[in-house]
Amino acid sequence: MPKNPNVSSRQKAARKIVRVQTGVRIEKRILKVLKGFADYNDMSLGDLIEGIVLHAFDGKAPFGEQSLKKIREFKNVYELDLTSEDSHKLAE
Repeated sequence: MPKNPNVSSRQKAARKIVRVQTGVRIEKRILKVLKGFADYNDMSLGDLIEGIVLHAFDGKAPFGEQSLKKIREFKNVYELDLTSEDSHKLAE
């Protein structure tokens, strides 16, 4: 089916799913950047995380250049200096 440029992805047929509440622990500044970016895009934090994960599972980058620019701004605001190099090396 051809994509209609006038129909947003949210207007397409929704897939029925079951969501669960979770108690995930996450670094404080990362969470602030995620919340800020989700709010900026008028979406829930859960929707943002689901989108990031689904893109990663497909081996696709979840963000385009405009989004990455906005994320860099949020990282600056919340003084987030961690990078992917720090992944799996964080200690409390």
